[in-house]
Amino acid sequence: MKKYYYTIGEVSNLLDLKPHVLRYWEKEFKQVHPKKRFGRNRRYNPDDIETLKKIKYLLHKKRYTIEGCRNKLKELKKSEDQIELNFKINKKKLKKKLKTELLEVKEILSD
Repeated sequence: MKKYYYTIGEVSNLLDLKPHVLRYWEKEFKQVHPKKRFGRNRRYNPDDIETLKKIKYLLHKKRYTIEGCRNKLKELKKSEDQIELNFKINKKKLKKKLKTELLEVKEILSD
């Protein structure tokens, strides 16, 4: 069963990061904004977790700085063509994009 939200401890274990790192990243990256419930417990949704995975990849594997990672996340958000970060590709969006590109190519060739 897929959960709608995860605690900071669960996300910490999932990403193999310390909770203080996640709290720090919340301050540094606007894209990460878990909801806070009673007692100020953080509730991360799956989108937050995907963003954290991207941040971890960019910082730890690609060796980006915090500022460079911020810029890269903004760039990725603006463009639909995301760099391969080993994440699932939304097949519907990909099919739609390919279809429009193929239609444009078809129009160019038919001229």
